[in-house]
Amino acid sequence: MTGAAPVVDMTDISISFPGVKALDAVSFRMFPGEVHSLMGENGAGKSTLIKALTGVYGIDSGVITLDGEQVSFAGPAAAQAAGISTVYQEVNLLGNLTVAENIMLGREPRNWRGIDWKRMRARASELLAGLNLDIDPNSLLNSHSLAIQQLVAIARAIDVQAKVLILDEPTSSLDAEEVAELFRVIRSLKDSGVAILFVSHFLDQVYGISDRLTVLRNGALVGEYLTDEILRIDLVQKMIGKELTVLDDLEKRARTATALDSSHDETAFVLASSLGRKGAVEPLSLPIGEGEVVGLAGLLGSGRTEIARLLGGIDRADAGELTIAGKPVKLRTPRQALSHRIAYASENRREEGILDELTVRDNIVLALQADRGWFRPIPKKRQDELAESYIKALNIRPANPDALVRNLSGGNQQKVLLARWLAIAPRLLILDEPTRGIDIGAKAEIQKLVYTLAENGMSVVFISAELDEVLRLSHRVAVMRDRRLVADIENDDLTVEALLALIADGSGVDELPADDAADGAVPAASAPTPTTPGTTGENA
Repeated sequence: MTGAAPVVDMTDISISFPGVKALDAVSFRMFPGEVHSLMGENGAGKSTLIKALTGVYGIDSGVITLDGEQVSFAGPAAAQAAGISTVYQEVNLLGNLTVAENIMLGREPRNWRGIDWKRMRARASELLAGLNLDIDPNSLLNSHSLAIQQLVAIARAIDVQAKVLILDEPTSSLDAEEVAELFRVIRSLKDSGVAILFVSHFLDQVYGISDRLTVLRNGALVGEYLTDEILRIDLVQKMIGKELTVLDDLEKRARTATALDSSHDETAFVLASSLGRKGAVEPLSLPIGEGEVVGLAGLLGSGRTEIARLLGGIDRADAGELTIAGKPVKLRTPRQALSHRIAYASENRREEGILDELTVRDNIVLALQADRGWFRPIPKKRQDELAESYIKALNIRPANPDALVRNLSGGNQQKVLLARWLAIAPRLLILDEPTRGIDIGAKAEIQKLVYTLAENGMSVVFISAELDEVLRLSHRVAVMRDRRLVADIENDDLTVEALLALIADGSGVDELPADDAADGAVPAASAPTPTTPGTTGENA
């Protein structure tokens, strides 16, 4: 397809929200018959760019063209009518209807009696056959796996003669065989000339299916690259924003990633042994000693949060064993975790953390009250004592226990959340991105607190996308990639460069046995050869 013009060309797109520049003069293009991956960490601007293309958001400045014609969509329906279809991570279909009904929903063929069921089933069968899918169109959608439901959503999307298909995290809940089936369909669509935008945090999958990729960071364009012309470590560096200036001893340092001595397992307060959950994180073993800070490093979607949720009782493990103080336990609920003095502070403090309609005092005592039971209310005097002590200890501002949490800054809201978990006197505190989105002063105070807690014997699991922060606080670093633990490293002379190498492709780590390497891995083809012209470079 040499010399082909882009089917989508977005030039200097800018979008601002109150106090936030979501996109800053970002340019992006897609070619027909090509898979293009959009890469970047949380807050990079990926979702905003997709919403700008599909008409969910209006743009402040810039130009969008489709097949060379300038367009401005009033919403997703208008974008779909023009040939831009989106399949989201969460399948937005109706499980109580048949496959055919879902594919044709809203576009049902009709005759004088109403819906022409025969034509509808025939059209659905035609679309499924076009994707080489052997699915009964009369079967209920919810009788099929999530992977099949994703493929049905794709069949529905291409029924509108899609020129562009956007797949937003389509593999997040799929196993290896299901990913392979999805990739077969993607390649079939690509061969038919459809331009496919693929969004995923799994590097193996990106390199296995993509021809081209674009990197965003903090709402700005880093660059556009042909997939087979950019090394994984360089891609990770561009996503995270760390300049790799010292690489001479990278291999030597990366080879310090070795398994911990078994004696550490025996003395660990918490020991995860082959712990895992299908579709979330591959079985892994991880010891956590008393007074030890274990950092979890990896890209978004690598499995960091998933293992934290297993340790915190938020999600149930379906493989392996967890021992606490030498005794096997099964954590089925967060309350069971609390009973073992394990506290999990979610990265999503808005939806899974603070209750912004309640006061600072109410938020601080919430976990302790839940642990006691609602029929044993904490006396008001004790609530006041707890609130005042943690407000003072954590320097929460304003120092008013009756203030509504919604009126506090992000940093102070995070401190209130930490106070809630400290009030139950945990032995293991799991902190998922505790410093994200807060100012430098509050960040420094939280980091200092983690140090102090560990010095006093508390075990801490610390997750952060900022590798400098992980290295600053952790005694050991567990590196996650594509839902797997790839290294468990003592933090002696560990560097950001070595961590980046491990996050990217495991450079310097001994190869896994063939059987282990295949277990849960994505069956990926070699990086495809781009079929359209392109440029590389920071501002391509």
